[in-house]
Amino acid sequence: MAGHTGTADLPLHEGHAPRWLFARMVLLAREIVLALADEFGTEGVLARLSDPRWFQALGSLLGFDWHSSGLTTTTCGAVKEALRAVGDEIGLYGAGGKGAASRRTPLEIAEAAPRLAVEPGPLADASRMAAKVDSAALQDGFQIYHHAFFFDRAGRWCVVQQGMNEKTGLARRYHWFSEAVADFVCEPHAGIVGPRSDLVLNLVAREADGLRRAIPEVAREPPERLVSELSRLQALTLPRRHALLVSDLDPQRLRTVFLSSYASEATDFAGLLRTRGGGGEGPAGPRPAGRASLRHPRLVPRSGPVRLCPRREGWDPLPGGPGDLRSNDRDPPPGSGTGAVGGTGRARHATAVGFG
Repeated sequence: MAGHTGTADLPLHEGHAPRWLFARMVLLAREIVLALADEFGTEGVLARLSDPRWFQALGSLLGFDWHSSGLTTTTCGAVKEALRAVGDEIGLYGAGGKGAASRRTPLEIAEAAPRLAVEPGPLADASRMAAKVDSAALQDGFQIYHHAFFFDRAGRWCVVQQGMNEKTGLARRYHWFSEAVADFVCEPHAGIVGPRSDLVLNLVAREADGLRRAIPEVAREPPERLVSELSRLQALTLPRRHALLVSDLDPQRLRTVFLSSYASEATDFAGLLRTRGGGGEGPAGPRPAGRASLRHPRLVPRSGPVRLCPRREGWDPLPGGPGDLRSNDRDPPPGSGTGAVGGTGRARHATAVGFG
């Protein structure tokens, strides 16, 4: 059983919670969690954390700014810190967090394994799939940067994760509860709170069932055939629109993606999502394979401008901002024949396309 129980949209604010405030939030969160566990059990605590309105009220009660995006990260951090002290007592644990902390979620789940009555593997898989669905299967313009995972000894869990959209200045929080519905990839969302997005790719909608069946079938096709079909559609034009269409793609670059999908032998859509690189994994895992391949500048001359678009930020900034700046500025691989000047990759691209 796994399900998405709702979302909440909040103004995107910068800054950090003062130490004096966070310390008091931890103490109050500890007493609240103990009282709830005593009255409703750990399942009751998880159910409430997975309710976006209840969670918002909890953050306000703990003393944080009632409508700020920081309420999510600070409240999750306070609850997680409180559980370090009382988790073994009530059988409830927390993992993950913001940025780099989110990538430690599987490790922190494994560390709690000796105190659980279930195997930790399914818990780690649930964490990974929740992040995958909200970043790859549902693309609504919000990039996941925070992922908190709370679980009990019986294997029940909830996820509180948040993405940002710098264009709209909003953060969107996603809540999951293991007992809500039965399918990760078919209507896992029980509700959405916030403004409707103009362009949304929703592969977990009930109406997308045919597409979910078709995608694994395409993934089982020989990569050469898929590349050949895309090559027939290839045309180099630079339209006014920002959206990327099939005609913008470089079939040869996609060949590596097709090979990975083909080798996985996934039989359904959920299996493809579990494939490494089978969609943006957000903070809990690697970036899509397409972005990783950008690190090799010798491939630039044979590629169209679309291949470089994850790095773009010019006169027409798009959702997501400039992308992975640390990857942008990183020196090229040894032996690439190019170099960076002044800590940027500008000279590298100039050399690759013949200007350096």
